[in-house]
Amino acid sequence: MKVMHFHFGKDGGAERFFVCLVNALAERGVEQTSIIRPGRVWRREIEGATTITESNFRNLSLDRLLLPRKAMRMAEQGSPDALMAWAPRASELMPPYDGCIRISRLGDYPKRLDYFKNTDCLVCNTPGIADHVRNLGWTRQVEVISNFTSTERAPPKDRAALDTPADAPLILSMGRFVERKGFHTLIEAVAKLPDAHLWLLGDGEERDNLQKLAADLGVSRRVRFAGWQEDTRPFLAAADIFVMPSSHEPLGNVILEAWAQKTPVVSSRSEGPQWFMRDGENGLMVDIGDADGFARAIERIVNDPALETSLAERGHETLIGQFSKAAITDAYLKLFASKR
Repeated sequence: MKVMHFHFGKDGGAERFFVCLVNALAERGVEQTSIIRPGRVWRREIEGATTITESNFRNLSLDRLLLPRKAMRMAEQGSPDALMAWAPRASELMPPYDGCIRISRLGDYPKRLDYFKNTDCLVCNTPGIADHVRNLGWTRQVEVISNFTSTERAPPKDRAALDTPADAPLILSMGRFVERKGFHTLIEAVAKLPDAHLWLLGDGEERDNLQKLAADLGVSRRVRFAGWQEDTRPFLAAADIFVMPSSHEPLGNVILEAWAQKTPVVSSRSEGPQWFMRDGENGLMVDIGDADGFARAIERIVNDPALETSLAERGHETLIGQFSKAAITDAYLKLFASKR
């Protein structure tokens, strides 16, 4: 089986799932070709699983004019079983090649459908996104296939490496530093918890504002900005609690990664977590933007070891039962073969 991917994302949860799926497909013997942005930190994680072509596919660039023709030639010469575009922008590159199924994979809510003129099937990673595209007027095939993550446990990161006391309650969050990720709310919550320390993994346009907020609230000495990490598992394993404070989160892949390390989760009531989290059973849920609510939820777990253990165990069970690597890889393989 042959699959050609188009992926122009940067660094984040969607990219980590792309890495997971490409490697899972390679393990099943799928021959893959991928067109990705240059300079991706995760490129080396897929080099043994797929042939790679790099392009920016930006507006007002030569690639914008030449790459669609190149993609069409690659499809005609390679005769793939599936073409798979990751997100709306990459879907604009989808060639009008009729020899296989043409799939656009969506991890967020698109604003319009004209990106997908050459797409046969939209794969949505939550039921909410599937309902959304149907409401926009999509009448072609829709499939709901969610994400999976590595379930391999990792030894915890040494807290001393980030100047963090061994006995302090340690909170972790990660993602792109943009406003909708809600890291400002989490910093405000940590300011209400005098003993807690916070590790933030990632980077982005809001970094300076977040650092200033931490300084203004007097918590800079308890907040560590650790940057992007190639392997987040040791950091998750070191944390006492993982918090996802996003105001908009279609799925929340980071929650699955936390559960894989058996770290209990506190999440906002954003779209994705409301689908698969059950408040008080496999995590604690807080209203979007409620810094006091996040502080109370964190404190509740810190003060109740039995609750901490229970939330971690039930979260791990949800991960294995609902987001297994085997089932999700099988679903993609079945879809790829559907137009043979």
